[in-house]
Amino acid sequence: FEVDLYRHESACQTPLDREYRKEILKLEKAGGRKNRRVFTYTDHDRFTNLEERCQKVTDSDHEVPSFLAERMANVRRRRQDRRPIEASSLKSKIITWEPSEEFIKNNHVINTPVQTMYIMGDMGPYGKLGHREYEHVLCTIKVDSNGVITVKPDFTGTKGAYRIELDGEKREVWKYTIENASVQMQPEEEEREQRVFRDPFTLFVCLFLQTLPGTLRLFVNGEIVSAQGYEYDNLYVRFFLELPNEWSSPAFQQLSGVTQTCATKTVGSENVAYFCYPFTLEMFFTQGDEAEDTVPEWPVLYFEVLSLDFWQRYRVEGYGSLVLPASPGLHMLTIPTWRPVQLGTVAELRRFFIGGSPELEDLTYIRIPSTFKGERLSRFGFRTETTGSVTFRLYCLQQSKAFLESSARRQCMQSVLDRLGGFSHQSSIYNVLEAFQRARRRMQEARESLPQDLISPSASAVCQSQEP
Repeated sequence: FEVDLYRHESACQTPLDREYRKEILKLEKAGGRKNRRVFTYTDHDRFTNLEERCQKVTDSDHEVPSFLAERMANVRRRRQDRRPIEASSLKSKIITWEPSEEFIKNNHVINTPVQTMYIMGDMGPYGKLGHREYEHVLCTIKVDSNGVITVKPDFTGTKGAYRIELDGEKREVWKYTIENASVQMQPEEEEREQRVFRDPFTLFVCLFLQTLPGTLRLFVNGEIVSAQGYEYDNLYVRFFLELPNEWSSPAFQQLSGVTQTCATKTVGSENVAYFCYPFTLEMFFTQGDEAEDTVPEWPVLYFEVLSLDFWQRYRVEGYGSLVLPASPGLHMLTIPTWRPVQLGTVAELRRFFIGGSPELEDLTYIRIPSTFKGERLSRFGFRTETTGSVTFRLYCLQQSKAFLESSARRQCMQSVLDRLGGFSHQSSIYNVLEAFQRARRRMQEARESLPQDLISPSASAVCQSQEP
């Protein structure tokens, strides 16, 4: 199915689709590839998004997804399947009358980011493989951000084989089993792992020392506080983080998100929407040998503010970007936004009555586009207008192995922090000159406080010559 789909260039929408097209064309030149009964769809394939998007909320055959659900399908977090509670025997309490703090913390999260892989089976007739209608999901494997692996359906074990009955004239029945073929852990390794888990401090040190000497770990506990000064009501914010070269993030880290839709209230002379939407980011900076004398680029948070009214009219209210602070601590930042406009009354009438407005195809065009490779970027002729602003609250934490080394080693390792400090202009020429001026003023004050005979050497020499 994917070979037939990506053979056409018009079907390629993402960079992954274009990469599949190159591989397919390369296989065709080499003689083609035979279809197989068992294959997989990974987390970033188109089948995964369609499989999750087609999940219905009701049992109606005529259910149609809303406009907002279609727009947010590519940014929402994937939910884990909830396990049904057996009516015959309740294995857990329905109500916890005295919940602990750990219980509240673990159960307060509504959903958890999940990476999904589908193991598929082609149940088509012999010699006619590769048709979409014969594809069936044999097993779903999910890994959440807590490291929990979910296999559905479960390993066969002592149970009988799973059955798939096809709807057709022959009513074919397929049976298959799922077995755990992973390598068993040796007793010594299992004992060592249990010993590490029993000692939290040892576990923390082992995890912390995994960072390389030239690596900086950056934690950002952020919050989208509010949005103010926009034309329409019912606002929500979409955002994503772009990591430059030499930066990386854990596999489970979500680098994008979307807030809830929030109605505005009048505060003073502005309409303000309070989101209070929290997010957490974790990144790693690895120092390269070839970039020791250059100032590293810092991660950038791109965001857009949108509105959706009662009549499902969708409008872009503003675009903005935020460079994450280079210094640790609390930062309250209010970022102004803008939106592209078209000249004439027709565009404003269209925006008011039916919604819709000019929008950016690539959000990185807010700053310097990620695909730009030239020397000069000209935006002459691109018309925009100023809109409102978005307020962020960021708690930044930096960790580096350089702080665990000796003083001599720390001096050798401080190049990373010096370069990062240079990015935030803490080591700029202006600061050096300002420090020089302060030292000069202190020297002048010290000279004024001393006696004149100590300051002037000629005066002291005259006094010595007059003595008998």
